[in-house]
Amino acid sequence: MNHSDPTRPKGKPHPRLRRGMYLLPSLFTAGSMGAGYFSIFETIKAIGDSGNSAFHLDWAAIAILFAIPFDGLDGRVARITNTATDFGKELDSLADVITFGVAPSLLAFVWGFHFLPDSMNPGLRTHLIQAGAFISFLFLLGGASRLARFNISHDAQPRNPGRPDRKYFVGMPIPAAAWLVAASVHLCYGIPNSYWYIAVPWLILVGLTGFLMVSTWRFWSAKEINFTRRHPFQLLVLLAVIGYIALRYSNVVMFVCALVYMFSGIWARAAYGWSRRRRKRPTNSPDPCHVAPQPDPWRP
Repeated sequence: MNHSDPTRPKGKPHPRLRRGMYLLPSLFTAGSMGAGYFSIFETIKAIGDSGNSAFHLDWAAIAILFAIPFDGLDGRVARITNTATDFGKELDSLADVITFGVAPSLLAFVWGFHFLPDSMNPGLRTHLIQAGAFISFLFLLGGASRLARFNISHDAQPRNPGRPDRKYFVGMPIPAAAWLVAASVHLCYGIPNSYWYIAVPWLILVGLTGFLMVSTWRFWSAKEINFTRRHPFQLLVLLAVIGYIALRYSNVVMFVCALVYMFSGIWARAAYGWSRRRRKRPTNSPDPCHVAPQPDPWRP
């Protein structure tokens, strides 16, 4: 028996189904927010359970890494299903502040500075902990500022424009910055840092990541990848292979990929600066070794 409504135009989904489709992107956003909450919860547990701190910190980092695909899927699903709303955009930004701002900044501080031993120089330990707390806060502030700028910029252009047929982010995306922090902790299996000569480079790395988020340098955007093509089989096979390698050797692969992505933005900015200096350099400058002939004053 046909229960379809003859008054409804063909090709349009049922109103109830249409309303349910609006919930689909928010479910991915909620999954990302849940992963961030779990990461914060595990980081706090690592402080109180020092005997199993590595276990808790590793799971805190893994939760952030798992949240990255959820964050990428909510917007893509909203665009594919044509269910993008202002509420979804605001919810996604708030979820990003929690999952990729608060969670990695807390993880960066606890892993890098909280477990510095009491046996080291007390003054140095105090300065490192204070500097670590400040830099971790700057990471959070940079991520929140990056999201605010992204929400109000409709067609932002980087200071070092790239190819016009490609899409770029202006500044390092906050999920990529959180990815680098979480991948660094996961690389060490969550074993907390207890050496000052590791805490100092960690300060620099976290601070540099926070700066890159508020910079106006270009970073490659994965939005170019099109899953709606007629023949996406090759792309799906490639993604499956990459996914297997990333899961099998997650400690090394995640860290290397995050580091390469960060330095790709730095390299793009440096290459653009070098090319501008070459273009400004005069091409017909005289040879400094060449001396023009002087007239002979005794010749009539």
